[in-house]
Amino acid sequence: MNTAKLKEAEEKFLMRFPGGFSHPQMIELAKKHKVEKMKQLAQTCFAIEKFEKSSDIIISMGKIVSQSSLVSIFEKPKFRDWLKVLSDGEKDHLTRGLKEYLHGNQAFGFRVMTELLQEYKLAKWPLLTVYPIYYRPEVEVFVKPTTVKGIIEYFELTGLKYSSKPNFEFYQTFREQIRQMKQAVDVSLQIDNAAFCGFLLMTMGERVISKN
Repeated sequence: MNTAKLKEAEEKFLMRFPGGFSHPQMIELAKKHKVEKMKQLAQTCFAIEKFEKSSDIIISMGKIVSQSSLVSIFEKPKFRDWLKVLSDGEKDHLTRGLKEYLHGNQAFGFRVMTELLQEYKLAKWPLLTVYPIYYRPEVEVFVKPTTVKGIIEYFELTGLKYSSKPNFEFYQTFREQIRQMKQAVDVSLQIDNAAFCGFLLMTMGERVISKN
């Protein structure tokens, strides 16, 4: 990573928003995006004991996608309609994938979900990463293509080659680099990974922001 650019971004952000994410404007922004509500919803709906009934998990996945401000309005109706036509076997398969993703073998769960979504041309990064970012926000990352590509380019992250086709290896590497970047800045910017990536986006310059 380009540490100089990261420290410059930190200084710029803290000058504009003293206190980081505890600044009133940042608190209002979090309320606008229903951040706490979405975290509570995901952590309640996707607790490990909830995975006994696939039908309940499928309903919860639909709620998360439909209510999240992170997912594109173009992806929401396609995903909603897809959930309605899933067979019972596919519901069980998707549920198993998400359970592993959140509570077991992450790489395996990610691939199970990706393969099923690919069959219907719905294997999109946001539809795969929206659940973990709310369930475990301090650890997981949300992959929005334009934002992630901008972060990689602007902060000169190495060992990362973005692919529109989701794969766990990229997810894992990007998550680790975000962890390292987060540890290098003021504690007031370390609230969670979605907020941290929002901070990076806001300070990358008009050229990158305009793409999003």
